[in-house]
Formats: sequence, C-alpha cells, structure tokens
Amino acid sequence: MPSRILKKRSLIPGQTSELVLDAPHIAAKAKPGNFVILRVSENGERIPLTIADTDKKAGTITIVYLVLGKTTAQLETLKEGDDILDLCGPLGKDTDIHKYDGPVICVGGGTGIAAMHHIAKGHHMAGNHVIAIIGARTKDLLLFEKELKRFCPEVLVSTDDGSYGHKGLVTEILEARLKADPTIGEVVAVGPVPMMAAVARTTKPFGVKTVVSLNSIMVDGIGMCGACRVSVGGKTQFACVDGPEFDGQLVDFKELSSRLSAFKAMEQISYEEFKKSHVCKCSH
Repeated sequence: MPSRILKKRSLIPGQTSELVLDAPHIAAKAKPGNFVILRVSENGERIPLTIADTDKKAGTITIVYLVLGKTTAQLETLKEGDDILDLCGPLGKDTDIHKYDGPVICVGGGTGIAAMHHIAKGHHMAGNHVIAIIGARTKDLLLFEKELKRFCPEVLVSTDDGSYGHKGLVTEILEARLKADPTIGEVVAVGPVPMMAAVARTTKPFGVKTVVSLNSIMVDGIGMCGACRVSVGGKTQFACVDGPEFDGQLVDFKELSSRLSAFKAMEQISYEEFKKSHVCKCSH
C-alpha cells in the first residue's frame, strides 16, 4: 500500500537520505531487525530497507538509504508530501534480544549504522549496556552518531583517514574491547558484507556470539523468488524469511559476496540509463 513521506533529511548530500514515512500499521508491529520492501514506480523493482526507527504513537517508521542504483536514485527524487507507491512490512524475523550480564557491542558501517541503531535501541530498552562502534571512510560520511549517543553510554568511532576518532577499522576497536572485557555478551554487526565478515573473524577467537544482518541480498522479501539464498552452517537459508540475521560464524561470506556481484554490471547499466534520462528531462 502507498506510504506518504512526512519528512526527508539529507544525511550526506547526493548520497544518503533519511525518510520518515506515514505507516501506522507497520509502526505498530515493527521490532528491531525487521525490514520493509518498497517499490517506487509501477514497473520498478522491489528493494529491501531495514527499519532504522519507529514511533508507534505517531504511526511512523524511519528508513535510511544510499543512492546506489536506479531505484534508490528514483527514491531520491521524491519530496516531502510525495507517496511511495508500495510499502510492505514489517518483514523478516526480529532481533533476538534478551538481557545480558555483560555489555552488548553493536558495530555499524555506512548506512548499516542506521539499521544497527534500531537494534542497539532494542538492546538498551531490554536493559543492556550498549557499546556502539561505528565507522566510515571520513568524518563527513559518518551517520547516526548523535542518535546513538541518546542511549549508548559509549559510542566509539573510526575513520579510514583519521579525520575523526580512531584512524583505522572498526574491527581494531572491537578487538581491543574484546581483549579488555571478557564479559561481552554479544556482538551485532550491520553494514557492508566485507565489514561483517571481518567482524565475524575478529570475534571468533573470543567465542562471543556474533550476529550479522544480510538484507542486502534480498529481492521479493517473502521467500518466493529464492534470490536471497545464503549458506549458513552448510545449510541453505533464505535471508528474507529465515533471517535477515544469522550467526556470523556460520555464514559463508565468500559465497555471499560472489552472489551479490552476479548482476552488478546490469545494475550499473540500469542506473546510468536512469541518470541520463533524468538529467535530460531536467534540462529542458
């Protein structure tokens, strides 16, 4: 069903935006880890976006997207007051959240920080001490630091170029924290596949439960198309209905990375054609 854009905020101009959508039925049921599937145009594809936050009283959900392909480029052309053609959700299994004796570390990279935000908030509401570790290439590309500081006693930052926080990778901060505190109850990672794979490798020697979110491989979101197949512990799982969250130690990240790149060339062509047509229309 259609959903109206109530608020739009540019987080990184021309790259990343946040939308607050009127979706009372979804907001009433959505939990951390859930996602929505949306469609911008009648002949458009369906894309999954993890719910970054909800407001049950206002009947709204928040989503954050990176302009990476044709559909997100189309989404970026919409303004406050416009309608998204179709919005379906909440979908997927919600995050398994329970009280731990020790801290929970939530690691986020890129737009995954926004998706991780909802999970971190859920752990906070369950009474856990939440440590957020977030990373980006530069300070200007960092997302949701202020939002996380509202309920995370510790928000640790890394940037590739050292322009803010620790110069290096989020996994370097994570490893140092795991060495310093043997009571860590769980690590959650949401972000680019290479980052999540690196987090899983980092936590393995410590034997800490590690959860990763695999929504980026989905298409229809309801288990019908089979495009989101992933190997977890040697068994085939469907990210949309069996996940999107899985044990990071059991995910076959090599296979996942290969499958994610299968249609990259065609996706790029579609995106380039859209950009050409959009520029053409705007210049006349």
